[in-house]
Amino acid sequence: MITQRELKYYSSLIVKKHRVQEQKFIVEGLKIVEEGLESNFFCEAIFVTPLFINSFPQFINQIKKNTSRIIQLKSAEFQRISDTRSPQGIAAVFNKSVAKKKLDERKDNSLVFLDNISDPGNLGTILRTCDWFGINAILISNQSVEYLNPKVIRSSMGSIFHLDIYEDINFEELKNLKKKGYKIICTDLEGNDYKKFKIQDNFIITFSNESSGPSEFIKELATDFITIPKKGKAESLNVSSAAAIILSEITN
Repeated sequence: MITQRELKYYSSLIVKKHRVQEQKFIVEGLKIVEEGLESNFFCEAIFVTPLFINSFPQFINQIKKNTSRIIQLKSAEFQRISDTRSPQGIAAVFNKSVAKKKLDERKDNSLVFLDNISDPGNLGTILRTCDWFGINAILISNQSVEYLNPKVIRSSMGSIFHLDIYEDINFEELKNLKKKGYKIICTDLEGNDYKKFKIQDNFIITFSNESSGPSEFIKELATDFITIPKKGKAESLNVSSAAAIILSEITN
């Protein structure tokens, strides 16, 4: 059972300011909930509809062993915590805080910086791509969309649970990483052919808003500029597509 007060509280997590204030977030869908339950994130509650319980009895029995609170909601109640038009009937609340290394203590040889990525679908897809290619630490500028935005989470297909994500990264933090020996590689239309660029040292590769391009402070800090050469007439390449192409090459 759930009280109306509790339902109101959990439904408020759809809004960013409440996620920030409570340090909690909601995920929806069987696949993403499973990813969360297998991660180091603490699950506070799982919400299911009667239809979902009847459709996935084995899964329900499995999570009952490991989850302290499974709450059954009527379809109308579930809609209040859902961000999708046709929800699967399962959602979960996770605490945002999870143990991870401080940024300046990391030893990764490759990092990704997302510079003013405003589209949730693009951000989520890039996170999923980084996960695929083994980039474990992602830095996100304060002008980018929040990575716990429900659309970002869905686009990431659960990859947010596999990555160490650092928010609100600014000029000084990138500058300090550069002092530590990281080369900052800026992807830009005016760069050199990415296939001819050989990476040997620790690096941070940046992907920027496709409309406005790299921020001025990225251009200032960059040690190298690379691009995907244009062959057709398209004005630009979607940033998530560009990230997949470039990460495939440089992690090879």
